[in-house]
Amino acid sequence: MKSKTGTVSRGRPDFLLLVLILLLVGFGLVMVFSSSASTAVSDPRYGYDALYFTKRQIMFAFIGMAGMFILMNMPYMSFQKKLFTWYAVGSIALLAVVPYIATEVHGARSWLYIGGFGIQPTEFAKLGLILYLGRLIAKKGETFRDFKKGLLPVFIILGVVCGLIMRQPDLGGCLIIAATAGIMMVGGGANMKQLASAGILSAIGASLFLAVSALIDPEKSSYRVNRFTSYMHPLENAQESGFHLVRSLGALGHGGLTGAGFGQSVQKLDYLPFPYNDFIFSIIAEEFGFIGSAVFLFVFLLFLWRGLIVALRCPDIYGTIVGTGIIGLIGIQTFINIGGVIGAIPITGVTLPFISYGGSSIIVMLMCMGVLLSISREYYKTDRPVKG
Repeated sequence: MKSKTGTVSRGRPDFLLLVLILLLVGFGLVMVFSSSASTAVSDPRYGYDALYFTKRQIMFAFIGMAGMFILMNMPYMSFQKKLFTWYAVGSIALLAVVPYIATEVHGARSWLYIGGFGIQPTEFAKLGLILYLGRLIAKKGETFRDFKKGLLPVFIILGVVCGLIMRQPDLGGCLIIAATAGIMMVGGGANMKQLASAGILSAIGASLFLAVSALIDPEKSSYRVNRFTSYMHPLENAQESGFHLVRSLGALGHGGLTGAGFGQSVQKLDYLPFPYNDFIFSIIAEEFGFIGSAVFLFVFLLFLWRGLIVALRCPDIYGTIVGTGIIGLIGIQTFINIGGVIGAIPITGVTLPFISYGGSSIIVMLMCMGVLLSISREYYKTDRPVKG
């Protein structure tokens, strides 16, 4: 839309969505401090500095915010151009070399360390894949309903990405990306019968891959299976595969209805490993109780609802698909994180968006928000002639 001067008039970003983003990031910083201070102040690796993790997370948040505001002020259609295509291809290509050059952490090679800071390429590949698949699906239009010309190329790309991620291995990241891509395919108008059939075949292929992996390395495979299934009976192996979940449930139980109070968590005192990361929701539940956790979840659901509204309001199919993919990514990752923490599903080791400690995670999530806020500006765009 152009004004009388011939220049394109851009709308304002969605105010409610922006406020909710800032609230979640702010609360995340508070909880990173609460859940990490006792660990950092007693460990020489962190210089006995209670603010060690908090200061780093603030730095990551500022980097992410800068990225968010830059992307927010770019027309969302520009995300289809060469610069972002190279970002998508580059982030996916990096996954191919990660298993060879990454440092092994907790049995997985998914982290690159540069100057004392860890980078997780899988996080950056999430946004890259959303932008790439959004462009591909939107470009195909009605052809996307044809299996060979539409759905098959998307599944091939998704299969390559998931295969690269599983080589690290990172089951949680693989599940999140696969489910996000599925949501984008539905939003792009895929034939549901074809999508269901392709999904079943993919599940069979993944099962065969896991079976072959078990034959090659039965000991490591057995350990992973035990960790995956321990959520059903965590107390039977409370000191090994069920250890994390037992401690997490202990935190939830201690929180009760109203919580132990801010900063009063017991499980973060060297009982629950890495309470500031994958299990930060356990600390939220312990310190703020059921009521506080419910308020937090309500705000998060309000954020997801608003983000979905923004995506659906976009008049262009590309913006709708990308926006839906971003909200799907955050919603799925949140479900997997909290579901694992409360014992509803197996623990797969993923961060809670905007809340958990982690540079790659918060930077990429805020970059995603920049894209979504750019999409929201299309809805609020108005034709305002310049006065004078």
